[in-house]
Amino acid sequence: MRIAVVGHVEWVDFLPVGRFPKAGEIGHAVGAFARAAGGGGVVAGVLAELGAAVDFFCALGRDGPGRAAAEQFEERGVRAHVAWRDQPTRRAVTLLDRTGERTIITIGERLDPSGADELEWGRIAEADGVYFTAGDRAAVQRARAAPLLVASPRARGALEGGSPAIDALVFSARDASEGEWARRVGDRVRLHVATDGARGGRWWGKGEGRWRAAPLPGERRDAYGCGDAFAAGFTFGLAAGRSIDEAAAFGAACGARWLTRAGAP
Repeated sequence: MRIAVVGHVEWVDFLPVGRFPKAGEIGHAVGAFARAAGGGGVVAGVLAELGAAVDFFCALGRDGPGRAAAEQFEERGVRAHVAWRDQPTRRAVTLLDRTGERTIITIGERLDPSGADELEWGRIAEADGVYFTAGDRAAVQRARAAPLLVASPRARGALEGGSPAIDALVFSARDASEGEWARRVGDRVRLHVATDGARGGRWWGKGEGRWRAAPLPGERRDAYGCGDAFAAGFTFGLAAGRSIDEAAAFGAACGARWLTRAGAP
């Protein structure tokens, strides 16, 4: 199976801490590490680990974090199509407490791919599906060449106005702004998929239904990217021809699996 991802990357420093420091305190992280992540990066990594051939269209700065991110994607089996920018690659710091909860601070502006970038956009037409989380309207038009377009509200700037129909919109039921935006563009969304953490989630549009959260296959370690892991599994399931219920259950299993792993895939 071939799946394309059009999205953004963040170079993330993960800092495991015993507890979140209070104002004015000095904390100490044990076992810190760095990963190429962000909404697009996580989905691309999960899809590759699931066995898909992944084309990832993104933008990176011509700097150390950008080069390191491109190398990590290659190591993970992701074919990255990079639009190199003069601006710095966006970074983030993620604190991980003992319960696996994450607190994220982003640094710098997000770099998005553009449909005008000279990338191998024609490969999208050969894919079984595409997941879109960042880019401009021209990039959305490029993504629509795939038979399946799954999107995230994080790309709302590109998806508003005259953008093409979205086959499935995956968003958080706990995020009021995402829910409000999903309602506003409901006439162009064929399937709404609202995730709700440990309570599972629900979908509507082509009928309606709910799914339960999957049991954890191990100890909870890191909540970073669990929603993105669900989106990757859900996109994989739909692209494989599974029913909506089956795709949602598969996505929930992916989210649970990545909750037991430290760092992005």
